[in-house]
Amino acid sequence: MSKVIVIPDDIISSKIYLIRNQKVMLDKDLAELYVVETKQLKRQVRRNMERFPEDFMFELSQQEFDNLRSQFGTSNWGGTRYVPMAFTEQGVAMLSSVLNSSTAIKVNIQIIRVFTKIREMLTDTLSMKLEIEEIKKKLSNHTKNIELVLTISMN
Repeated sequence: MSKVIVIPDDIISSKIYLIRNQKVMLDKDLAELYVVETKQLKRQVRRNMERFPEDFMFELSQQEFDNLRSQFGTSNWGGTRYVPMAFTEQGVAMLSSVLNSSTAIKVNIQIIRVFTKIREMLTDTLSMKLEIEEIKKKLSNHTKNIELVLTISMN
């Protein structure tokens, strides 16, 4: 029987950042979730770079890294000397093919589900905004029609 690994969704979603207008997870956070060393994760990615095009993974610029560190305080980043790798949802999915542990595969499934939930919430929010705009247009038209009726009846 395989051991079930459950990481609360809010823990995973708290490790998803918006960088370069993309939802990404950083190598350090992924390594922690997969229970591997960050350098091991990076090593496997570098050995398999053809699996990680720019839209799957990119390295943060020094300025992006400094901005991120300043948001969380430097103590949170320990002795990190290298800029982190940022993985999009597709990049996270690809990680399961280069990290062969059963823990990495199980955690990966959870992470992909969280990304999917976030996407669904954003879609729901967008559709609600569109519906609200439709209602506003209808109300505006009704107001104009009422004003027109009132103007005609007064004349």
